[in-house]
Amino acid sequence: MDYLLIVIVQHGYLVIFGIALAEAVGLPLPASLALMAGGAAVASGVLRAPILFLLAITALLLGDSTSYFLGRYTGWALLGFLCKLSVNPETCILRSAEMFYKWGKKTLLIAKFIPGINAMAAPLAGSMRMRFDQFLCLELTGASLYVLVFGSLGYLFHSFLARIARGLGAAGHVTGVGALLLLAAYAGFRLWLYHKSRIYRVVPRVQVEELARKLESEGAGMILLVDVRSHGYYDRGAARIPGSIRIEPNNLSEELKTLPKDKDIYLYCT
Repeated sequence: MDYLLIVIVQHGYLVIFGIALAEAVGLPLPASLALMAGGAAVASGVLRAPILFLLAITALLLGDSTSYFLGRYTGWALLGFLCKLSVNPETCILRSAEMFYKWGKKTLLIAKFIPGINAMAAPLAGSMRMRFDQFLCLELTGASLYVLVFGSLGYLFHSFLARIARGLGAAGHVTGVGALLLLAAYAGFRLWLYHKSRIYRVVPRVQVEELARKLESEGAGMILLVDVRSHGYYDRGAARIPGSIRIEPNNLSEELKTLPKDKDIYLYCT
């Protein structure tokens, strides 16, 4: 935070714009901290609040709109890429889709406050074919709330933040060593999680032609086809593979109880 305050004093609005834009397109940069530092700079008279607010909102909307259109035209490919740092990319996507399932479009109003969801909300909205004008309206409201909350925190507690910055500056070497140790510990923890969960990263698959042959040779009575498309892609009136059943992936624990135990079960999604 101390370094961030110094950079903002030196380079002003450009730094906040860049960090907010980077976070909006999915890069792991702390826009919330930049906004708090910006609020503190406003309280100290270094920056002006209206300009800071407009630039931050512009950066967030520009980044989110880019992610929206990328999600619209690349679908799950982009979502999977954004989840690459996750232990389980499919769980990362499902968690975001689950929130959309529970909260609907209102998710965009609070997504920026939730780590993980903030990077996924815009491309997920695009992949679900939400109207852009509707998306932009909700994003504008959510981004404004985000900027106001963290900017106000920095403004109200600027004296406290300044004391922290001075304290960190006095103990800079110890802080740097501690940060490196924490980073190394975190990297080791992630590697351990990655190794532990490697079995879940392999999903058994079957080709369409192979399944068609099985249906012909074994008969439909021994095989159950299950449609598990996400709610964003599932339409009750749309075509489905003949003979298949539908289960809701967001209510899996209950849905699994209804499946038979004496059949081979094949799932299909988007």
